[in-house]
Amino acid sequence: MSKGTGSHAGDDYNGYDDGGDGGGGGDDGMLDGPAPGEAFENMLEPKLHHRRRREMADGFKKNKVVNEVLDKPTVMTLYRMITEGILSGVNGSVSAGKESLVFWGLGPTGADVALKIYLVSTSNFKRRQAYMEGDPRFASVRKGTRNMVYLWARKEFRNLTQCAEAGIPVPRPIHVANNVLAMEFIGAGHAPDSDRGARGRPAAQLLHWPVDYDDYRGALSMLRDMYAKANLVHGDYSEYNIFKVHGRGLVVFDLGSAVDRRHPNARMLLQRDINNITRFFEKKGVSVDDTGRVMEEITSS
Repeated sequence: MSKGTGSHAGDDYNGYDDGGDGGGGGDDGMLDGPAPGEAFENMLEPKLHHRRRREMADGFKKNKVVNEVLDKPTVMTLYRMITEGILSGVNGSVSAGKESLVFWGLGPTGADVALKIYLVSTSNFKRRQAYMEGDPRFASVRKGTRNMVYLWARKEFRNLTQCAEAGIPVPRPIHVANNVLAMEFIGAGHAPDSDRGARGRPAAQLLHWPVDYDDYRGALSMLRDMYAKANLVHGDYSEYNIFKVHGRGLVVFDLGSAVDRRHPNARMLLQRDINNITRFFEKKGVSVDDTGRVMEEITSS
């Protein structure tokens, strides 16, 4: 896929839509519908960032990065996604990390969509090169932070697609263009003791749920299926990258670090994934298996 073009994974945009008041982003300030050129830019800045207005600068002069994510190319990528009918609107941000922000968007039918926008200004991606080099799916890695970020977005899209096609529970990938990844929104307030009718709120990470042996076996099963069915190793597997969803079970996400099992560091990364998730369950008082035996079981499957 050439730089700047989008990839699709299906034309329907499923999402949790349980009604209720807006959660993470809120309905006020929603961007909806196309507007050309400078008018679009002028309306996008306050509406995409209505939750953080006081921190905003102009951001559209000399390609300056706004709040470390919305530089002009990102704005125009979102604009094209709206004009192409991939999105009908964008609400506020719902989570933030060192390398990306996640926005609550709406698909063409009004269903919730998660928009992961990778930061083009961060230096963290330079440390991610080891996850690219050695992966036979990405033989040529162009130099430059922006090129790395765009490739990372496509890599996560591809990893999600491989998992979804293998029947592994992940957010369903919808579209990728430049540094913007659109996928199924896993949410609607499925957190312990929360309002499950709230929209625009991500589901709770496994970290925040009571867990048992079934959850432990389910977490290992996803690692095994990723390896055996999707030919992938997650590479950053932990209680922070697994949703536990009411009525659905465990859903693994944040697959940007996942590498092909032929990667020279695949076994080392898999062992680290096993150790991380085992440590979490052990701390929670769940009976766990020997990590070496788990590694043997997964790699022999």
